Amino acid sequence: MMIRFAFSYCRSSGRAVATACVVLLALWACADLRQVQAAAGPFAGLNGRWSGTGIIRQQGGKTERIRCNANYRLLGSTQHEVDIQLSCSSDSYHFNLVSQFRADESNQITGRWTESSRNIGGTGIGYVRGNRFQIHIETSAFAATLHMVTRGSRQSVTIDSQGGGEIANVSLTLHRH
Repeated sequence: MMIRFAFSYCRSSGRAVATACVVLLALWACADLRQVQAAAGPFAGLNGRWSGTGIIRQQGGKTERIRCNANYRLLGSTQHEVDIQLSCSSDSYHFNLVSQFRADESNQITGRWTESSRNIGGTGIGYVRGNRFQIHIETSAFAATLHMVTRGSRQSVTIDSQGGGEIANVSLTLHRH
């Protein structure tokens, strides 16, 4: 309603005022877009099934191809909570990660995770900045940092781990189905 009034006012005014009105309308549109994006929640772009491939770089330098499937399920109407299921396999390695994370109003992430093939689990903390996520997960014997960038239907994921003696780095590219 306010935008319609501003547009009517702008049409009936002089050229300088019309230019100012165009700028004002653009600012209103940008503010509305930011409100829609904020209301959508930081996990909105993740929802759905994803799959892809990548490389494991193990301690000692050995590399191996890996195949992964991910499912992101948004919880609640605010899209500030997500369930994540990530299953990856190579010729000699397999893991199943299940987690639930929540982002607060400043996009700080907290949550819990479990890895069923090794029967371990722990907590996770991190943040969201636009389409970039960083989450640090840990337990008493293992810690890893997950970096994720989502652009449309493509997602790049890197996992750097410390401890546990198995994996040093995982790099993945996933695509939404």
